[in-house]
Amino acid sequence: MKLLIPIDGSNGALRAVTYIAEHRDMFRESPTLLLLNVQWKVATGNVKLFINQDVISDYYREQGLAALQPARDVLDAAQLPYQYHVSVGTPAESVAQYAREQCVDQIVMCRQGQGGLQLFLLGSVVTKVLHLAQCPVLLVK
Repeated sequence: MKLLIPIDGSNGALRAVTYIAEHRDMFRESPTLLLLNVQWKVATGNVKLFINQDVISDYYREQGLAALQPARDVLDAAQLPYQYHVSVGTPAESVAQYAREQCVDQIVMCRQGQGGLQLFLLGSVVTKVLHLAQCPVLLVK
């Protein structure tokens, strides 16, 4: 079974990872775990005229790896193998697309990630993933 766990750096995302680590025996065999961090595209328009593309790519990679590190630590401690990926785009669309590309059997995510004003302005990423995903989505409370 192939599971995708979107990681946004929130405590909620870490709860989803911890849930899988603590309930790994509910699977017949160890699942293939894919961690995905999606960085919002910040370099648009004329920004690219002033900042080198390599600098922008390094920024995305550094921010993504920093967000993924706590989840990686949990899985390393549980001795669960995983793969990770950092992409750039809008979170819900990127999660659904990555799940399709990787032929994921299930997406596991917390029902609440980063919130506050961002949630108000952008809408719920979870709600959008539920609508866009072509596979089951397990929501962890």
